[in-house]
Amino acid sequence: MKLVDVLLDLLFPPKCPFCRRVQDAPGMCPDCEQALPWTDEAHGLRALRGGLLCAAPLWYEGAVREAIRRFKFHGGVSAAGPLGELIAQAAAERFSGEFDVVTWVPVSAKRLRKRGYDQSRLLAEHACKLWGVEPEALLRKVRDNPAQSSLDSAEDRWKNTRDVYEAQGDPAGKRVLLIDDICSTGATLVSAAGTLLSAGAAGVVCAAAAFPRPEEENRGEKGKE
Repeated sequence: MKLVDVLLDLLFPPKCPFCRRVQDAPGMCPDCEQALPWTDEAHGLRALRGGLLCAAPLWYEGAVREAIRRFKFHGGVSAAGPLGELIAQAAAERFSGEFDVVTWVPVSAKRLRKRGYDQSRLLAEHACKLWGVEPEALLRKVRDNPAQSSLDSAEDRWKNTRDVYEAQGDPAGKRVLLIDDICSTGATLVSAAGTLLSAGAAGVVCAAAAFPRPEEENRGEKGKE
């Protein structure tokens, strides 16, 4: 271990991203592994508009909600590793053999400058570490639309995500795993996936860290961006 790593561990000891307790190594603590609200076999896969499929390992509530919000809005980037690994496991369980490249739903250039990082890119990078590959930048956000979390109705969220992405790189002929942080109405993922398919992608499946419970989604649960 390098000296700088030792000093960083002394100054900023690793914490569980969910309960925030200091522990010996980065990642999720055993207690949270047992207690988190995991989706089950019947609820860990959703069919979105147009038949697009999305997998997620967790429900967006309690400690999961707080961890994702710290990660997205308050610089808690250490959560990217554990969340990315969980996304990778969910994708492997649900979509094994159905994708050959990984990409992410990008934030706008304006939001990237303000936040300093793209949370979904970090999730994709950490997910890919388990497979020994690198994610590919296949999408660009071309319009800085209002944050999904600022909109209450599902209809407004669907309208808000129209024509905000364009393809880059070469998605033609590729089977894509598209990663995002939360899948609420699915509007963001459906818009991004549609852009990839229009650019010639052979297929798209999706994975996120969490779903809101159906009752939360119906009440306009806020979480995206």
